[in-house]
Amino acid sequence: MQLSRDFYVQAVRPAIAGVTHSAALIGPGSEVLAFDTERSAARGWGPRVVVFVAEEVVDEVTASLTGALPGVFGGYPVVVGGGIQVAGASAWLSGRLGFDPLAGVGVLDWLSVPWQRLAEVTRGEVFHDGLGVLERVRSVLRWYPTDLGRYVVACQWWRVARLASFPRRCGETGDDLGSAVFTAELVGELMRLVLLTRRRYPPYAKWVGGAFARLSGTAELGETLSLAVGASDWRSRERLLGLAGERVAALHDRTRPVPGGGGWGFVDGIVEELVAGVADPVVRGFPLTGSVDQFGGCSELLEDPARCRAAVRAIFGL
Repeated sequence: MQLSRDFYVQAVRPAIAGVTHSAALIGPGSEVLAFDTERSAARGWGPRVVVFVAEEVVDEVTASLTGALPGVFGGYPVVVGGGIQVAGASAWLSGRLGFDPLAGVGVLDWLSVPWQRLAEVTRGEVFHDGLGVLERVRSVLRWYPTDLGRYVVACQWWRVARLASFPRRCGETGDDLGSAVFTAELVGELMRLVLLTRRRYPPYAKWVGGAFARLSGTAELGETLSLAVGASDWRSRERLLGLAGERVAALHDRTRPVPGGGGWGFVDGIVEELVAGVADPVVRGFPLTGSVDQFGGCSELLEDPARCRAAVRAIFGL
């Protein structure tokens, strides 16, 4: 992030002086969510800035930058069109999200855009917003509207409830490997649930654990989840998962203690409470399939905005 910030200030901004623009480090890339490592730097990593200008001057500004920028900055290669993008805001946002938030955000938009892409737009850093669009868009997309936020969290609880009994059921039949596999899957869903409860868009699978670990107040829960994944028998897994579930429920509502005992019967009550709190009757009547991340884990779906929108339309009749 610091490399890209310095690159914008020292190289990009002087090269387009007088051009009204916005500039940011947003979009795909480990550095946007601060997950870049030494491994990232070994794979085409370098200074990166997305420059937004009026649609009619995109080609002109691209040509100016191509001729003006250094070939190397901070010891890393500079690539116009790769690390340095020039685009119109509406076109770029539509390409990443599948819709233009500058024209408004509807229910179809919210449910069809993957969490990873919402994080890519709302995280990172805006270096300059001369067009006055980026901060506005980031504010709008920071989190779901109230009804949809409750709905998505309810759906995540529902996913947890449907998985919760499988580690035990597999173990009771002697399928210890199946029990371990379902335990790991359930732990992943619980981490995503905590992130959603904290109004954080869960990143894609490789970074979920890191994003969860950065949340304040989750160290004890994280230790319990780690022990559950590493447990050598299904009874230990069931006990630890039950304890983790109770702790996640306490994060959901600290004013109402969840009875101990390791059971998961309390989840249905949480789901019902969340759905009952949805004011919009249309959203309240949605099936508990959730957003595109919750019903479609295939990367070929989640990386294609058009497919995401088609799937959501089909499921919800939007």
